Amino acid sequence: MRVVKLIMSLLLLVVLTACPGSKDDGSNSNPIGDPGSVTLVFPENNSECTKGDAVNDLQSAITFMWEASQNADSYEVNIKNLENGDTQKTEVTTNESIITLKSNTPYEWFVVTRSNNSDAMPVSATWKFYNAGEGVTNYAPFPASVVSPRRGESVAAMTATTLEWQGSDVDNDIAEFEVLFGTVATPSTNIGATSQSSMSANVISGQTYYWQVITKDNVGNTSQSEVFDFKVQ
Repeated sequence: MRVVKLIMSLLLLVVLTACPGSKDDGSNSNPIGDPGSVTLVFPENNSECTKGDAVNDLQSAITFMWEASQNADSYEVNIKNLENGDTQKTEVTTNESIITLKSNTPYEWFVVTRSNNSDAMPVSATWKFYNAGEGVTNYAPFPASVVSPRRGESVAAMTATTLEWQGSDVDNDIAEFEVLFGTVATPSTNIGATSQSSMSANVISGQTYYWQVITKDNVGNTSQSEVFDFKVQ
């Protein structure tokens, strides 16, 4: 009998402490959440963009598209002209945007996702494309992008370092890369040409170096990368 009373008392205690009016109702949690970075769709990476609508002889309108992000309130489309370095930003509330660009010009683009309920602003991958125009049968390579050493990076003291980059071309006809290297902000010393994506360069401890890659294709088209810099400890 005592055992039965003890069990009933315990059950009553559980009922009283499990009241549905508990203050811990999750009201402090954020039901919205941060927006996620988006997956780019079009223009495709390293492609000749052929779906633009001609505006005039020099420009065409491109419909940029990406997958929608959960919890996103707006998107910022960032576009960079790879010939002159000019950039532009366009903010939209849908997952596409029609933007007019110069024809026969290489670009890169990425999308920043924004939410009114979060400070997070995730960034998508960066894609390159060539905005095609009339009468072009072979396209200049995209400017090479740095792999190592990164811009502003400090590397361990050594007598030589390996410069690495990444090149791409919609025609897939890159012939070689020339590397300009030196201690001035506009390097002019050509340290060689290679069909590979790396080259060794002699360095001195305590010195800052600048380097640039010129990409050439089989028909003589060229492109120049940005100038990269690094310091040897």
